[in-house]
Amino acid sequence: MVLRIGTRGSKLALAQTGMVAELLRARHPGLEVELVEIATAGDRDQSTPLAEGVGWFASALQDALQREEIDLAVHSYKDLPTRRPEGLVLAAVPLRADPRDALVTARRQTLAQLPAGAVVGTSSPRRAAQLLGIRPDLEVRPIRGNVDTRIAKVEAGEYAATVLALAGLERLGIAARASEVFGLYDILPAPAQGALALECRAADTETRARCAAIDDAQIRQAVTAERGFLATIDAGCSFPAAAYAEHFGTTLKLHALLAPNGRVVRSKMAGPVETAAGLGRQLAEELMRLAGM
Repeated sequence: MVLRIGTRGSKLALAQTGMVAELLRARHPGLEVELVEIATAGDRDQSTPLAEGVGWFASALQDALQREEIDLAVHSYKDLPTRRPEGLVLAAVPLRADPRDALVTARRQTLAQLPAGAVVGTSSPRRAAQLLGIRPDLEVRPIRGNVDTRIAKVEAGEYAATVLALAGLERLGIAARASEVFGLYDILPAPAQGALALECRAADTETRARCAAIDDAQIRQAVTAERGFLATIDAGCSFPAAAYAEHFGTTLKLHALLAPNGRVVRSKMAGPVETAAGLGRQLAEELMRLAGM
């Protein structure tokens, strides 16, 4: 049997899917893998702001799974809507790269070194709110395209800088392109940033078993707390929200923020790892009260 793995066709998506394929082959010697490139709505539409496209980078892959055109889909976990489609399961969360955000500039400047009024490109309300919290004098404008395209727009002078996930730069082998890597609590990342999610049909027990062999329990616990936070506020990339969970032995500490109307509200909470989803819900409820939501 050939395992058909669905992926977006971007360089980053193909690199990530290749990593997953290698993990699966290492745990299942002799396994044949076929990568199936699928164009998503987010890839086809380069004009609509990203914040308006909930599920843009995931729904086409999920549709292909449900039509049985592929056996497994590899997602950047942060792109998945929190509402689960019927008949599909998350079979594994095998990898998480550095979750921090990075600044990319043409002249190797840090955020503090950018001139007053500098134009920074990001289509993330989460990033925009936190950037303006640090440098309210900046002008933040939407930017579209894959990693290479966004960097090219900076190099061409269309933007003074852009902010990208460090995980993507690392997986493309261009982490050195970052002018500055933000501290985790300076620019708090998106829930599940840097993590990969493997999705398959619930009834496909063979694929589920193969994926279970590469699941990482600690990563899954952390992103479960982060995604529990996101699901509770019932928001996706269209709302400025951030969350990051870290392990301290058998305890998870979850840091999160909301930024309704640009006002950043932060809090944190800790609890046993087995209560990860509940921890996310509790912190979300606390932050929504503090934010007046």
